[in-house]
Parts: sequence; C-alpha cells; structure tokens
Amino acid sequence: MKEKQQKVIYYQDELNDEFSRAKITPRTIDENYCYLHRNPLWNFCSFVVQNILSMPIKVGYNKLKLHMKYIGKEKLKPYKKQGYFIYGNHTQDFADTFIPSVAMYPKRNFFIVNPENISMKGLKHLVEMLGAIPIPGNRKAMKNFLEAVEKRIHQGYAVTIYPEAHIWPYYTKIRPFKAVSFEYPVKLKTPVFCFTNTYQKYGKKQDKVQIVSYIDGPFSPDETLTAKEAKQKLRDEVYNCMVERSKNSNVEVIKYVSGWGR
Repeated sequence: MKEKQQKVIYYQDELNDEFSRAKITPRTIDENYCYLHRNPLWNFCSFVVQNILSMPIKVGYNKLKLHMKYIGKEKLKPYKKQGYFIYGNHTQDFADTFIPSVAMYPKRNFFIVNPENISMKGLKHLVEMLGAIPIPGNRKAMKNFLEAVEKRIHQGYAVTIYPEAHIWPYYTKIRPFKAVSFEYPVKLKTPVFCFTNTYQKYGKKQDKVQIVSYIDGPFSPDETLTAKEAKQKLRDEVYNCMVERSKNSNVEVIKYVSGWGR
C-alpha cells in the first residue's frame, strides 16, 4: 500500500474503544446457537471453503494489498499436527480474519470472534464455515462454546484470539489487554504462539507501507502455579513479547491521540 496523508483518530479508552468501519447490530449467542455441526456434509463444505476456495483470495490480498511478510513461520512447523492457541494484535478489519491462517497453512485455523462477525445478513453460514467461534452471550451458551474450543484444539487445529478485542486500524502499539482469554491454554495445557503485525516502510523511495508479522513462541503454561497465576504469567509473556516486536513499526498510517481533540 502506498503511504497517504496521515489520518488522526482520537480515543478515550484503550480497552473499550472500537474503530472498525463496520457497524453491525450483534445477534444474541444463546444456548440454541450451534457451535459444532454434526452434519458431515456441512463439515466437509466448511473445510473446502476454509482451506481451499478461500486461500487464493487470502494469499492474493496478502501479497497485492498488504505486501505481507512473515518472520518466524518456522516456529509453527513442529506443531503442525498439534493444537495450539495463537494471539495477535487487532489492526485490520478484513485481513485479521486470515493473516494467521496463511502463516500456518495447511493447518486449519479457527477464530474466537465477537457476535457481530456472524451477524451480517446472508453471510452467517459463510463466516461460520471460515472458522468463526462467536463469544457466548449467556452462561448456558458458555458450555457449548468451551466444548467447541476444546474440540478444535484436540483435533489438532489452531484457535486464534485477538485479546485486544476491538479493532484499531493500523495501530502500531499494543493496547493493554486482560488475562481472561489465557484461561483456555492453561486449562487445556496447550502451547501458545503470538503474532505481532507491524507497519514498515519499503520500496526504493521508502514511500510504501507493508505489514511485517513476527511470529513468536511457543509459550507454555506454568503448571507449578495456580491457574490464576499461570494465566497471568502467560498473558504477561505474550504481551511483553508483542510490545517489543511492535517497536519495529516505523510508520504511522493512522495517528492515534488520547483525548477527543478538535
């Protein structure tokens, strides 16, 4: 992408502000939501859509639009038959749905997403087939949600989590995030990786911008600690690693400023 005149966004709350361009009314994910389909035909179609039909679009968008470069993909190779969680910074509306999937291909990748992602009219089933696992809206749905996450890990697939929760397009730092989502790898005793998307100049005149994604890990839950302590330690290890990697960004496509501004 070519570097353009810098846009400025003013924010108030690093944890809760949302700057996605998509404005969607979320559906309620209750105990009736189907997280795991029993129909073999549905599951076969999901595999075809997720890992065959959509891949040329994902790879093409990565190369032509983002000029994507991965550093550290080799760290994932020893775990190609083992399930793991992978955490990343949330800085792209569309591309965040597949950036990690391209890096780990042909491993299947599932995403823990907000309900808005499966609330678009006419696209619900497609998004589900692409690997979306929506966050439940009540306690009864939570059981089904956890069962789905656990099954994907036991099947040897990856589960991607964006712990920042909200999209800040082209943001070059790491927002503080909570340890709650690290409960899954602690409970399942599963390896953890992280990817940090950075924005860097390239080209002869250094007037273009590309995403360089750094993949790090594995990080392992510390089984000598209590579950709460292990969750926090894992969160801190991932967060600190991502903060260090984010320092490789050398261009701000969008400048974020604290306060409303004028």
